[in-house]
Amino acid sequence: MIAAKPPRSVKQPLTRLTPWLFVLPATLIMAVACLYPVLQALRLSFYNWSIGTPWTEATFAGAQYFSRLVQDPAVLSSLLTTLLFAATVVIAEMILGLVLALALEKPMRGLTLFRTVFILPMMIAPIVVGLTWRFLFDTNFGAINALMTSLGVGKITWLADPNLAFFAVVVADIWQWTPFVFIMLAAGLQNLDGAVIEAAAIDGATPWQAIWSVKLPMLMPIIVVTLLLRLIDAFRVLEVVYIMTGGGPGNSTEILSMHIYKTAFSGGQLGYASAISVLLLAVVMGLSVAVLRLSNPLSAGKKA
Repeated sequence: MIAAKPPRSVKQPLTRLTPWLFVLPATLIMAVACLYPVLQALRLSFYNWSIGTPWTEATFAGAQYFSRLVQDPAVLSSLLTTLLFAATVVIAEMILGLVLALALEKPMRGLTLFRTVFILPMMIAPIVVGLTWRFLFDTNFGAINALMTSLGVGKITWLADPNLAFFAVVVADIWQWTPFVFIMLAAGLQNLDGAVIEAAAIDGATPWQAIWSVKLPMLMPIIVVTLLLRLIDAFRVLEVVYIMTGGGPGNSTEILSMHIYKTAFSGGQLGYASAISVLLLAVVMGLSVAVLRLSNPLSAGKKA
């Protein structure tokens, strides 16, 4: 005799749907706040629309703007400057943040106060950061030149020299966002499995071997997430560069976001600026996918 199947509970489907119902409001908000502007920018990139004119006067331009940006030397120059800026600041911030997180891993006197003070730069508005560093690098009244003069070096035109201006905006970004990397990696170190680290010490691993062969592989998922967040932020930097140099001198610090801003609001070419924005989005997405492919954080997390 075949036993009858127990009646299916009505609560089972509801139980399965409960997690999705909780994330549905956040998903809808993210879709409206993020996806809709991207789709609008993509749509606008196919239209010739000048700022200050009604949308009814916009004309369809097809792929004209995408063909134009490929041949535009200003776009290529801004893209190369952006890639150099992003690579410089992200590598420097990741190294400095990791070193600080490892150095301050163990409890010590005054550590809480140091961490509180150290994270203050990332809480300051980017415009304030730009104004602060612009004043510090000022040729006549800046504190940095005052220090240089006291050391006998003399005044340096930081923001008037193309190479030094690029260096100045890099320093400002590193100063502001290294604390973010430090916080992320310090939190990751505190959540590592202590038993694995103790086993490595019992097996005779030196502190350097424990860091290189045990802690870093276990920390790799957090490192990858932090790297991606900083990479995306580095590509969309605008306020600090705008306040400090305005993209100059010449075009030495004109990153792609600055070029988009000038094209849209100074040149009035909203359609072309949207096409450049789509290019920036494609570059960021491509680099993000490449980082995930190379690092494979999910498998690394399983192995750890």
